[in-house]
Amino acid sequence: MTPTNTLPGVSPDELADAFVAQRPRLRAIATRTLGSVWDAEDVVQEAWLRLQRTDASTIDNLEAWLTTVVSRACVDHLRRRGARPDTWGDELPDETGAAEDLTVEGPEQTALRAEDVGLALDAVLDSLGPLERLSFVLHDVFGLSFDDVAPVVDRSSAAARQLASRARRKVRGADPEGDRSRRTEAVDVFLRAAREGDFGGLLQLLDPDVELRADDAVIASAAPHADEGAPLLASSITGADAVARVFAGRAAGASVALVDGIPGAAYAPGGVARGVYSVRIEGGRITRIEVIAAPAVLADLDVVLA
Repeated sequence: MTPTNTLPGVSPDELADAFVAQRPRLRAIATRTLGSVWDAEDVVQEAWLRLQRTDASTIDNLEAWLTTVVSRACVDHLRRRGARPDTWGDELPDETGAAEDLTVEGPEQTALRAEDVGLALDAVLDSLGPLERLSFVLHDVFGLSFDDVAPVVDRSSAAARQLASRARRKVRGADPEGDRSRRTEAVDVFLRAAREGDFGGLLQLLDPDVELRADDAVIASAAPHADEGAPLLASSITGADAVARVFAGRAAGASVALVDGIPGAAYAPGGVARGVYSVRIEGGRITRIEVIAAPAVLADLDVVLA
């Protein structure tokens, strides 16, 4: 990365402004790598706290420094979460298939439209190891060269290329159009069952271990409107029965939306998103719902109402 963000004697306010300017890109990297808006926000906040503890004069390139901090925090988070391990280290691939792996490297090689890459990646996310995810995201989604990706993933440039290539083959095999349709239908059915108070229907749509998370902003904004049908949110609720009770007969104001290109839902009076539902679907069932209304996070999200 070309050093364009040197920090000779910057003030705390200037450092904060510089971080805010980088924040949308950092959150996007973390969200693509982790598959969770909520976890991405935690990682970005962790980067900010670390930046505050660091002597800015030792940072030659803020963009590169923050990218590395966020990326490595994502890998640590995935490993704590028990993500599929990467199965090889810094060794090069064997000669069979090596030529293809080491020459295919552009986003255009995924044979996917740019807006489909995120959805395709999300569909195969759990089949990728942390370094595969990160190498693909940094190179194919955000355009970093493998020479820049290599120190972030602590591998050689050739190994980083191979990691991205492995991920790319899986992403290329995804069906984003079909997946988008299935997810959109699942979210629509979920919202309809919630509005109609169809408790049994909600249970059929929710994974037995589904997790619901809501930020402080959305909890505070929903609570005064509980009598008007706002969901009975809490910071963390687990289990299909408990989550179904939160939404049964409620969420009337929410509608299907694309959240960073992935089907979810939004509460958007007057066409302006005041809260979003980031929905994770695996095996046809909803495994996680993240409800977010924090203005700083909403500002970073691309929300398109269906």
